[in-house]
Amino acid sequence: MTLTHSYKLIAPFYDAAVARLSAPARRASLANIPSPAGLDILIDGVGTGLDLPLLPAAHRYVGTDLVAAMLRRARARCAGLDCRLLQADSLALPFAANSFDVVVLHLIVAVVPRPELALAEAARVARPGARLLVLDKFLRTGSSAPLRRLLSPLAGRLATRLDVVFEEVLAQVPALVVKSDRPVLASGWFRSIVLEKRAR
Repeated sequence: MTLTHSYKLIAPFYDAAVARLSAPARRASLANIPSPAGLDILIDGVGTGLDLPLLPAAHRYVGTDLVAAMLRRARARCAGLDCRLLQADSLALPFAANSFDVVVLHLIVAVVPRPELALAEAARVARPGARLLVLDKFLRTGSSAPLRRLLSPLAGRLATRLDVVFEEVLAQVPALVVKSDRPVLASGWFRSIVLEKRAR
């Protein structure tokens, strides 16, 4: 089963499983969007649009997701925002380099089969000095986590990987630097990370 097919089946149940649990962490992550109005912001892996009601209306948004069923559910949450939704692959974003002031990556880096490519694509479309807001589940460097590693191949085919070490992913994207990194859920398995693209 591909992730596209899996998330097509998951879409009707996604909010019930994720919305309440993730809302405080999403809100705290999105508070890192800079305050000046008129920014161009990409919501990469927008899913059913759980981030959209939490966003300030002062900016221009583009939300992308690979799965049309998820985007259909997100559409209603665009009300009051300057927001476009596009079906697109996080591993090959259809945007020019240096297009966005902020890239939001909530629960997408550990979902895709190649996290390093998703992060590299987000960095490519971000402008120099842009912020990238990452919220996801990551193993700490050196963590054995045998059960998570054992289950990850199956879980990765169905919904999300369980074995992603963020530091290993970030090491492959030298354009990005960590500005903050804090645990938010599940005893620190989920982390809220603010990255910045190096200025030229």
